[in-house]
Amino acid sequence: MLQLTKRTEYGLIALVHIAERGAAGCEFVSAREICDRYPIPRRLVAEVLKALQRCEIVESQRGPTGGYALARSPESITLGQIVTALEGAPPLTSCESPILLKSGGCEVHSVCPIRSPVHRVREQLWGLLEHTSLRSLLPPATQAHYAPRAAHAR
Repeated sequence: MLQLTKRTEYGLIALVHIAERGAAGCEFVSAREICDRYPIPRRLVAEVLKALQRCEIVESQRGPTGGYALARSPESITLGQIVTALEGAPPLTSCESPILLKSGGCEVHSVCPIRSPVHRVREQLWGLLEHTSLRSLLPPATQAHYAPRAAHAR
Protein backbone atom coordinates (compact mmCIF):
# COMPACT_ATOMS: atom_id res chain seq x y z
CA MET A 1 0.00 0.00 0.00
CA LEU A 2 1.80 3.09 1.20
CA GLN A 3 5.53 2.80 1.69
CA LEU A 4 7.62 5.61 3.08
CA THR A 5 10.92 6.32 1.37
CA LYS A 6 14.27 5.73 3.05
CA ARG A 7 14.56 9.51 3.20
CA THR A 8 11.45 9.73 5.39
CA GLU A 9 12.44 6.70 7.47
CA TYR A 10 15.82 8.30 8.20
CA GLY A 11 14.10 11.59 8.96
CA LEU A 12 11.84 9.91 11.51
CA ILE A 13 14.82 8.13 13.09
CA ALA A 14 16.71 11.44 13.31
CA LEU A 15 13.72 13.29 14.80
CA VAL A 16 13.11 10.61 17.44
CA HIS A 17 16.81 10.73 18.36
CA ILE A 18 16.78 14.53 18.56
CA ALA A 19 13.64 14.45 20.74
CA GLU A 20 15.15 11.83 23.06
CA ARG A 21 18.37 13.80 23.42
CA GLY A 22 16.37 17.00 24.01
CA ALA A 23 14.48 15.26 26.81
CA ALA A 24 17.85 14.29 28.30
CA GLY A 25 18.97 17.95 28.34
CA CYS A 26 21.05 18.01 25.17
CA GLU A 27 20.22 21.17 23.24
CA PHE A 28 21.62 20.32 19.80
CA VAL A 29 22.41 17.00 18.13
CA SER A 30 24.79 16.64 15.20
CA ALA A 31 24.16 14.53 12.12
CA ARG A 32 27.37 12.71 13.02
CA GLU A 33 25.96 11.71 16.42
CA ILE A 34 22.79 10.36 14.80
CA CYS A 35 24.80 8.36 12.27
CA ASP A 36 27.16 7.06 14.95
CA ARG A 37 24.11 5.74 16.83
CA TYR A 38 22.27 4.32 13.80
CA PRO A 39 23.86 2.77 10.70
CA ILE A 40 22.44 5.30 8.25
CA PRO A 41 24.27 7.39 5.61
CA ARG A 42 25.47 10.74 6.97
CA ARG A 43 25.07 12.57 3.68
CA LEU A 44 21.41 11.58 3.37
CA VAL A 45 20.74 12.41 7.04
CA ALA A 46 22.30 15.85 6.55
CA GLU A 47 20.09 16.45 3.48
CA VAL A 48 17.00 15.31 5.40
CA LEU A 49 17.81 17.58 8.35
CA LYS A 50 18.23 20.55 6.01
CA ALA A 51 14.83 19.84 4.44
CA LEU A 52 13.27 19.59 7.90
CA GLN A 53 14.92 22.89 8.81
CA ARG A 54 13.46 24.60 5.73
CA CYS A 55 10.00 23.45 6.87
CA GLU A 56 10.69 24.70 10.42
CA ILE A 57 10.47 21.27 12.02
CA VAL A 58 14.05 21.51 13.29
CA GLU A 59 16.34 24.43 13.92
CA SER A 60 20.09 24.41 13.54
CA GLN A 61 23.08 26.00 15.16
CA ARG A 62 26.57 26.12 13.71
CA GLY A 63 29.78 25.59 15.60
CA PRO A 64 31.44 22.94 17.75
CA THR A 65 28.41 22.59 20.03
CA GLY A 66 25.95 23.03 17.18
CA GLY A 67 23.67 20.66 15.42
CA TYR A 68 19.91 20.27 15.23
CA ALA A 69 17.08 20.59 17.74
CA LEU A 70 13.32 20.40 17.41
CA ALA A 71 11.86 23.77 16.48
CA ARG A 72 8.63 22.91 18.29
CA SER A 73 7.43 20.40 20.87
CA PRO A 74 7.07 16.80 19.63
CA GLU A 75 3.31 16.88 20.24
CA SER A 76 2.96 19.80 17.82
CA ILE A 77 4.88 18.08 14.99
CA THR A 78 2.76 15.63 13.01
CA LEU A 79 3.82 12.71 10.87
CA GLY A 80 1.92 14.35 8.03
CA GLN A 81 4.11 17.46 8.32
CA ILE A 82 7.24 15.31 8.33
CA VAL A 83 6.20 13.20 5.33
CA THR A 84 5.14 16.29 3.39
CA ALA A 85 8.43 18.02 4.19
CA LEU A 86 10.50 15.07 2.98
CA GLU A 87 8.56 13.62 0.07
CA GLY A 88 5.40 15.57 -0.52
CA ALA A 89 2.01 13.89 -0.49
CA PRO A 90 2.71 10.57 -2.23
CA PRO A 91 0.10 9.55 -4.82
CA LEU A 92 -1.91 6.45 -3.98
CA THR A 93 -2.94 5.61 -7.53
CA SER A 94 -1.30 6.19 -10.89
CA CYS A 95 -4.00 8.75 -11.79
CA GLU A 96 -2.70 10.93 -8.93
CA SER A 97 0.85 10.74 -10.22
CA PRO A 98 2.29 14.16 -11.12
CA ILE A 99 3.83 12.66 -14.28
CA LEU A 100 0.48 11.33 -15.51
CA LEU A 101 -1.31 14.56 -14.60
CA LYS A 102 1.22 16.60 -16.64
CA SER A 103 0.82 14.32 -19.66
CA GLY A 104 -2.94 14.88 -19.86
CA GLY A 105 -4.24 12.40 -17.33
CA CYS A 106 -5.71 8.97 -17.36
CA GLU A 107 -7.79 7.69 -20.27
CA VAL A 108 -10.49 6.27 -17.93
CA HIS A 109 -10.59 9.32 -15.63
CA SER A 110 -14.19 10.34 -16.47
CA VAL A 111 -15.67 6.86 -15.87
CA CYS A 112 -13.21 5.41 -13.34
CA PRO A 113 -14.99 3.37 -10.63
CA ILE A 114 -12.10 3.50 -8.13
CA ARG A 115 -11.06 7.16 -8.30
CA SER A 116 -13.46 8.43 -5.63
CA PRO A 117 -13.14 5.52 -3.15
CA VAL A 118 -9.35 5.50 -3.39
CA HIS A 119 -9.30 9.26 -2.92
CA ARG A 120 -11.34 8.81 0.30
CA VAL A 121 -8.86 6.20 1.55
CA ARG A 122 -6.00 8.58 0.79
CA GLU A 123 -7.75 11.40 2.66
CA GLN A 124 -8.31 9.15 5.69
CA LEU A 125 -4.69 8.04 5.63
CA TRP A 126 -3.50 11.66 5.53
CA GLY A 127 -5.93 12.49 8.32
CA LEU A 128 -4.33 9.78 10.43
CA LEU A 129 -0.84 11.11 9.67
CA GLU A 130 -1.94 14.66 10.51
CA HIS A 131 -3.35 13.52 13.86
CA THR A 132 -0.34 11.40 14.85
CA SER A 133 2.38 13.37 16.58
CA LEU A 134 6.10 12.80 16.73
CA ARG A 135 5.62 12.40 20.49
CA SER A 136 3.70 9.16 19.88
CA LEU A 137 6.83 7.61 18.31
CA LEU A 138 8.96 8.28 21.40
CA PRO A 139 9.67 5.67 24.07
CA PRO A 140 7.31 5.97 27.09
CA ALA A 141 9.96 7.50 29.37
CA THR A 142 10.68 10.23 26.81
CA GLN A 143 6.95 10.78 26.20
CA ALA A 144 6.53 11.47 29.91
CA HIS A 145 9.15 14.22 29.68
CA TYR A 146 7.07 15.96 27.02
CA ALA A 147 3.73 15.50 28.81
CA PRO A 148 1.56 18.62 28.82
CA ARG A 149 2.19 20.83 31.87
CA ALA A 150 -1.39 20.34 33.14
CA ALA A 151 -0.71 16.61 33.51
CA HIS A 152 2.27 17.35 35.77
CA ALA A 153 0.16 19.53 38.04
CA ARG A 154 -2.14 16.68 39.08
